[in-house]
Amino acid sequence: EAESGPIGGSASHEFMVPSPTGEDVILKSDKGNYAANVEKCETGSRTHDFSGEPTGDLKEVQTPQCTSIDELCANWKRFAGGKLKPEHVLKTLVFRIEGELTDSEKENEQELREKYGCSEKKFAFNWIAVLRGDHDLNESKFRRQLLALHKREMKLVGKNVELRLMDEALAKKVGFEIGYVGPDAFRNLGSHEASRTYVLVDPDAAQSQFWVAGANKPNFHHMHFNWKRDIDLQHEKERIFVHDIRNAIDDDPSPKNDGGLLHTTRGIEIGHVFKLGTKYTKALDVEVLDENNHRVPLIMGCYGIGANRILAAAIEREGGYDENGIICPVSIAPFAVLITPINYQGAIQETADRLAAELDQRGHDVLIDDRNERPGVKFKDADLIGIPLRITVGEKGLTTGNVELKARNGSNGPKGELVPLEHAADKADELLKDL
Repeated sequence: EAESGPIGGSASHEFMVPSPTGEDVILKSDKGNYAANVEKCETGSRTHDFSGEPTGDLKEVQTPQCTSIDELCANWKRFAGGKLKPEHVLKTLVFRIEGELTDSEKENEQELREKYGCSEKKFAFNWIAVLRGDHDLNESKFRRQLLALHKREMKLVGKNVELRLMDEALAKKVGFEIGYVGPDAFRNLGSHEASRTYVLVDPDAAQSQFWVAGANKPNFHHMHFNWKRDIDLQHEKERIFVHDIRNAIDDDPSPKNDGGLLHTTRGIEIGHVFKLGTKYTKALDVEVLDENNHRVPLIMGCYGIGANRILAAAIEREGGYDENGIICPVSIAPFAVLITPINYQGAIQETADRLAAELDQRGHDVLIDDRNERPGVKFKDADLIGIPLRITVGEKGLTTGNVELKARNGSNGPKGELVPLEHAADKADELLKDL
């Protein structure tokens, strides 16, 4: 499963080749029934608990110039004594979502204006994303959850909706202190901004444990932050929401909720399929006649294949290379057979040309290395470019009526094998079936 991204549609899937050098992170269930790109990967049910008692009195700690979690943890001993790990810090990110009211929503503009400060047929909300300090926000999940919450809770769908991380200038204007924002930052805002500020918490951050959080003023953090004590959850229950909003990691529960655990690997994407449905055809009024002679919008899909990525994946896979170069599978190799004549002239040239013609007639793409180079150079280059089968034609072999066949992957021995010339094409056919 993959994220659809800007192209949209109801679903998309990537076709991946596992590779330690792959640019994409993939998570797979150990049950074998789920796999997804990290941008799309959901997690199974994770419990949360806001009800636990504080781990100590709320204490304000001066933390000058510590706007990142790494800086905070590195200097915590100097500020408060003891060590601080990222998993005990609440990471807070502030977002702004803006859009225009739809025609049906404009009918309730007065109510929306009074409740959320909507004006000029537009709306704007502030959202604080809260995660454990060692986790990363998944913006695709975050956006999906926000849009769903706006539809369900605020009865707002909107159009031309834009979600963005707040820049420092806007944050200052609204009342957020970037680098020192806490989950309760809405308390420090004016009533207008506070009325349209909400908090979305990942389940791992919605726990009762020792927490350090921003104190909502420059150069200060709070120690022993507690959800139950420091946010009146009973009063603020319509403002605080808990959903999966982080990147999945090793040993997370599978979204199948069948006891499976997710494990991370890497892969190279070689194909992508988007299920577009009627998103674009409806917009462009593209229709066809169905079996009942009714006009219906055309159903679309988008299917991409990465030719260069397939070659890269073939090389980077296990068995795709060795210390001497590429080991190319015959299905995508530029040539199936490389004929390497030792001193391309006379009887050797005639034999190489005749063998090449015979193999060509059998449907194999053949390359003759007719360069005026030493045998060692030719052999090294043959290994480097990885053509599946090399046939060496030399004076010594021809005196006994033999040529040497050597599979690049070593399947017929590290040094290949001598084959009578009259059987060389047959033997090449046999070897190529498995290369």
